[in-house]
Amino acid sequence: ALAVGGMLRYTRLGRHIFAIGSNEQTARLCGVAVERVKVTVYGVCAGFAGLAGVMQFSRLTVGDPTVAVGLELDVIASVVIGGGSLAGGEGSVLGSLVGALIMTVIRSGCSQMGLPNWVQEMVTGGIIVLAVALDRWRHRRE
Repeated sequence: ALAVGGMLRYTRLGRHIFAIGSNEQTARLCGVAVERVKVTVYGVCAGFAGLAGVMQFSRLTVGDPTVAVGLELDVIASVVIGGGSLAGGEGSVLGSLVGALIMTVIRSGCSQMGLPNWVQEMVTGGIIVLAVALDRWRHRRE
């Protein structure tokens, strides 16, 4: 996470990624090779996804493609809580890690209170809706 955060903050590729996320047409007009950057980002993400799959397999000792079904909302909530924008062009790795920590604490608290899974999913959905509403309100004021 530190390496990716450093790459996003201090390299040309990181600046290009933020530029494309903020406004793809403007980035293209500024000379950013948008397609090349997108292919690079998708390749890096695929590599990290493969690494995560191998690590998950080593932990569970079974290859099951349905193990992480339903974690998409947790990831989205973590990023939005951490300051990332669904519109793109904003956010940081550190913010996403803090958001993941907050979501883990919330999920653990719901489990310790004995709440069923559907209530935990409703809490996650409510957090996403609240975070997106706050993000929209913040952008409207700017």
